[in-house]
Amino acid sequence: MSNILPGGPAIAPEESPAPPSAETKASKPASLWSDAWYDLRRRPIFIISCIIIAVLVLMAIWPSLFSSVDPFNPRTCELSTARQLPSAGHPFGRDNLGCDMYARTIYGAANSLKIGISTSIFAALIGGLLGLVAGFFGGATDTVASRITEIFFAIPSILGALLIGSTFRGSGLGIWLVVISLTILGWPMTFRIMRAAVITAKSQDFVVAARALGAGPMRIMFRHLLPNALAPVIVVATINLGGFIAAEAALSYLGVGVQPPEISWGLMIADAQRRFLEAPLPLIFPAVFLSITVLAFIMLGDAVRDALDPKLR
Repeated sequence: MSNILPGGPAIAPEESPAPPSAETKASKPASLWSDAWYDLRRRPIFIISCIIIAVLVLMAIWPSLFSSVDPFNPRTCELSTARQLPSAGHPFGRDNLGCDMYARTIYGAANSLKIGISTSIFAALIGGLLGLVAGFFGGATDTVASRITEIFFAIPSILGALLIGSTFRGSGLGIWLVVISLTILGWPMTFRIMRAAVITAKSQDFVVAARALGAGPMRIMFRHLLPNALAPVIVVATINLGGFIAAEAALSYLGVGVQPPEISWGLMIADAQRRFLEAPLPLIFPAVFLSITVLAFIMLGDAVRDALDPKLR
């Protein structure tokens, strides 16, 4: 009811502000990561690659889920059944030593993924940290780090890994020798990506404002620059992961990677190629699984790259 003052106009009562609607509450400032996740969920290539990778990871962590210990034992071999064709009991057949190909293919995923993921993480950490420092400080630090990186770029990856693997083959490191070899030769790419991203980001207004407020170098690097330069590094690390898995298979094929009695798709391909014309299936199955794995990580990296780069949308 309106208030009427004597001799004056009617004054309407003050209206209380309307409560915020659900739409207003839900609307938050958009960020690069939220937009990227929104875009990724609508990309079939991302969903397909994630499903494939999830199955492969499950194979590596829990191989018995796909093949029971008996009769699918990867280390139980019978020479009398060598190169046996696929059957109901052995869906992939047997290899040249009479080992069950299905069990060896399933169990071979563990070492391949372990080496690929470990190498990708270590290469991203080393290259990312050095690139962050070099890009932020510049000057002599950047010059020395860039020249060292160029030296590693000049070394052919497979040749360098062969040299390291053959030199330290008897060190007892096992699969970690492959991880170290590939990490030593794999970090320079991440270094260049991180360095370029940091050089671009450090001239932005938010960094200038942080300096003006008295923020120190460590706070600026890890609180302001790193989150804004991380997206391209994640993309490169994801794509490189597939490349590292392929490189491990190549090293195992050449005899300096995973060593028996360990199981690896590269070792299986190396053993099967000697009698490929007589029995092609022992080579085809691990090669197909290797190709699908590498392709899945490359597809995932491409999808993440497209989602994180607004120019490509």
